[in-house]
Amino acid sequence: MATDYGQGFGSGPGFPAADRPRRHHRVPAVLRAPFEGRTLRELGYQLLSLPVSVVMFSFGITMFSAGVGLLITFLGIPVLALGLWALRGFGSMERARARSMLGLEIGDPAPVKPRRATPMGWMGAVLRSGTSWRHLLYSLIHFPWAVFAFSVSISLWAYGWAALTYPLWQWSLPVYAGVDGIQLYGDETHQVYLDNPFELTVTALIGLALTLLTPWVIRALTSVDRLLVQGLLAPSQVENRVVELESDRGVVVDTAAADLRRIERDLHDGAQARLVSLAMELGLAKEKLTEDPEAAARMVDEAHGEVKTALQELRDLARGIHPAVLTDRGLDAALSSVASRCTVPVQVDVDLPYRPAAAIEGIAYFTVSELLQNISKHAGASRASVDVWQVDDRLMLQVADDGTGGADLTSGSGLAGLAERLDAVDGILVVDSPRGGPTRVTAELPWRR
Repeated sequence: MATDYGQGFGSGPGFPAADRPRRHHRVPAVLRAPFEGRTLRELGYQLLSLPVSVVMFSFGITMFSAGVGLLITFLGIPVLALGLWALRGFGSMERARARSMLGLEIGDPAPVKPRRATPMGWMGAVLRSGTSWRHLLYSLIHFPWAVFAFSVSISLWAYGWAALTYPLWQWSLPVYAGVDGIQLYGDETHQVYLDNPFELTVTALIGLALTLLTPWVIRALTSVDRLLVQGLLAPSQVENRVVELESDRGVVVDTAAADLRRIERDLHDGAQARLVSLAMELGLAKEKLTEDPEAAARMVDEAHGEVKTALQELRDLARGIHPAVLTDRGLDAALSSVASRCTVPVQVDVDLPYRPAAAIEGIAYFTVSELLQNISKHAGASRASVDVWQVDDRLMLQVADDGTGGADLTSGSGLAGLAERLDAVDGILVVDSPRGGPTRVTAELPWRR
């Protein structure tokens, strides 16, 4: 159903996105790759991986073997716990290396939290932690992979550049080594050297091919390192989810407390103050009723006006908590009511097969309400649109306007708080608002019928 408030406009949802210039390189990627900083960092990562993995593997296998072997005595438990704890330290170093050299966005796992602040409690926490055992598994798996990746990376890189530059340094072999060039074959009867112009050219071309190929091979190798670090050294999905839920719970609590403070302030400064004034006026009117009936009648008439104003303020406050039209008739009617109060013409299009969960419906309503308020106050727009639809198990809504743009989630505006509220229920808020407009704000919420 589409409802148009004011002048109608385009039938599609929202407005077309502004064209943004894309950066174009004059040199193809295959030619840039050998000289890019990313290639050098990834090559450096592979070169460092070998000595690091040797130390980690040696330490890990030694401590694990010693700990398991000593389990028949009490010494096995502290040795095993100490080894796992130290490997967690190695894991911190590996995560830091992956962040700086591979640009990998990875968090640190939760620290060890013993149930009792005793040595036995600490050892038990280390041994029970799945993170500790994943660090041990990383030290065992990463060693053979690091040997392979180091060998392939350094061989391709060295042979590629050596062959590519061979025509530049081939002269040094007959001068200093007493041979005509690089020897391909030799026995008691004859030898084959790369020493004529044709062979030098072919060698350089092979070197060029290897040099151009090496960055892509190194990137493929480092992609495996990324998977190993993310899979074994990063926080598990359960840990990430716990952190998210704790953060979301804090946002929900803060939002609820802020809403309660707002309601209390509105009641205190609005309806409550008017009711107190009304009670005083009625008391004065009661006193004057016998002495001056006309003055008492005027005071009662003024009190009647105050009652109407107080009732309107209470209705507005109730609508801000949860509008009755949303409960009775759903999002279509509720959003149409909000759009009718906007200062610019708003087209509303709600296409839902049935109503979502009441909580999600309320969040969608207040999201659109706040976005339309922003349009009225800040956008400088002449028209706007609201579109609501369902995609699989998600409720999608989009509010667009043709205003001046420049809205930003990171500028400390109300959009940041709105994004936090949506995130608390696993929702997403995306803002597309280039300078000069138009602005398109898209929200995604779980359906949760």
